[in-house]
Amino acid sequence: MVSTVVHAAFALALAAGLLGEYYDRRALAVVLAVVLLPELDSFLGPVMPGAHRTVGHNLVFPAAVALLLYYDTRLRSASVLRRRLARWTSERRAERWIAVAWVAIFVHVFAHVALDWIHLDGVNALWPLRDRFYALSGEIVLSSTDGFTQTFVDVRVDPATGSRQIDAGAGGTTATVHVSNPVEPRAPSEVADEPVDRRFPVASAGWRLYLIGVGLFTLVARRLQSADPRQ
Repeated sequence: MVSTVVHAAFALALAAGLLGEYYDRRALAVVLAVVLLPELDSFLGPVMPGAHRTVGHNLVFPAAVALLLYYDTRLRSASVLRRRLARWTSERRAERWIAVAWVAIFVHVFAHVALDWIHLDGVNALWPLRDRFYALSGEIVLSSTDGFTQTFVDVRVDPATGSRQIDAGAGGTTATVHVSNPVEPRAPSEVADEPVDRRFPVASAGWRLYLIGVGLFTLVARRLQSADPRQ
């Protein structure tokens, strides 16, 4: 599985590029908190089968938050969030935290949900609207003999009915999929004589160690580029 350390490292690299003038330690802390929050769905496993990679790893919740944020800050004549932030700080800094909120949503999707989407059973992307895990698996190839081919989306035609069946990496449901995690290393139905092995992965593949290095390098480089000690 993609470790929390890898998620955080990739988030550091994205945040450094997206926060722009709003980049500082507090903004970075908020973004990291939002990115790491989904891992808490591991603790729901004992009371909800398949909770990990479902409750905190879908695209429905961040899309809903993004729509609410857009409506409140762009479409409404008087923004509730902007007014409340202005009471807590200044009007100018209220705009800053709205920008940080947008970055946090984006980084949550691409540094956490998307990274898990390409690994193992994927994520329950449309939960709670649809209970189905999706994994982004396949390849796109331009060949001199076979031409252009892609296997991410498989379209099959039923010869009997002529209808098309589209497979975009759909897998099981919360009732059948269990993604191992330190809280629940085994599925509730799994019985084994071996002792429970609770693993807290850091980098289980070379590309994950590479992302950790890139994230740390970006953090240090951004700090050295700034003359502001708060950053």
